[in-house]
Amino acid sequence: MRAARLSVATAVAAVTALTAVTGCTSKSDAKDGDRVIGVTATDSTCETSKKEIPAGHVELAVENKGSKVTEVYLLFPDDRIVSERENIGPGTKQRVTAEVKAGEYRIACKPGMKGDGIRQTLKVTGGSVAQRDPRLDKAVAAYRSYAQTQADETLPKVAAFVAAVKAGNLEAAKKAYAPSRIGWERTEPVAESFGDIDPKVDVRADGLESGQKWTGWHRLEKALWQDKKIGAEEKALADQLTADLTDWQKRVGKAVITPTSMANGAKELLDEVATGKVTGEEERYSHTDLVDFKGNVEGAQQSYELLKPVAKENDAALVTELDKQFAALDALLDKYRPNTTSYEFTSYDKVGAAGRKELSDAVNALAEPLSKLAAAVAK
Repeated sequence: MRAARLSVATAVAAVTALTAVTGCTSKSDAKDGDRVIGVTATDSTCETSKKEIPAGHVELAVENKGSKVTEVYLLFPDDRIVSERENIGPGTKQRVTAEVKAGEYRIACKPGMKGDGIRQTLKVTGGSVAQRDPRLDKAVAAYRSYAQTQADETLPKVAAFVAAVKAGNLEAAKKAYAPSRIGWERTEPVAESFGDIDPKVDVRADGLESGQKWTGWHRLEKALWQDKKIGAEEKALADQLTADLTDWQKRVGKAVITPTSMANGAKELLDEVATGKVTGEEERYSHTDLVDFKGNVEGAQQSYELLKPVAKENDAALVTELDKQFAALDALLDKYRPNTTSYEFTSYDKVGAAGRKELSDAVNALAEPLSKLAAAVAK
């Protein structure tokens, strides 16, 4: 879950928007320089070096010249996310690779990671597009199946959680809470790409937009662990959670997925860990952060493994480093669960400052090379 989000999209995507980024896109005939857009972000502006580019791969070269941490998004007109990069610190630079077909898009900078962002229009023109490596098409198909399976398997676990809430069984609801979230955490970038589902089911109190009602998992988490009560409102919210996640399950098959969105999504999952799980902010009442942490890492690793054959061919050194850092992080997480086949982890409030720093360092060591995966598969 992001600390702050784009506001809920109210428009229904047109069919043309759904096909704006597809499996047939690869390298365009344009020169590399034509595909790079400089994005200069400040606390009050978002300037782009180009307003129009040819179809194919595009790279956003982002520089934050402001005093606040910012985020940069490449968006469809209806606010669905094509690609993004969060937590870009003051004075730092980031690069984001994506795939686009002809159409109109938006580039948005979010200083302070709040609000709808400062936006610029980007027009993508048609052109000759090379055939994509069939191994990448296979990776996209496999990841789509994985994302759907995670959604399908989440609903029965959510049903058990909701049943306990509606029965007023506090302890049973607590036990079912974390397992109900694992599939979501593994594939969160897919859910977030729709724009309107994530704020309903996974927002924290400090991530609410003005006037937004607090619903979803974390609202119920607070009731169970902090308030220690289940009332009529919580039971109604449990039913709403089921409805919202059923909506997510039905829409997963329509998600726009490309090799670069898979790679960027893997990096986003590590960002989720760094900004929410390692800090203890995500599960601040239940302290089940390490369950979410593991789900995020597993989802990132799934994307990586599917893209690995092409990435290895294009950048063998990167793959060697990623293999090393994934293994190190997995081994570190295993220290916090007695049985490596289960998802019963140490309560995060029992992990001291030294342990949290060790986890943070391992996440950062993986996130840096993972940020290069999209570029490796786009070569």
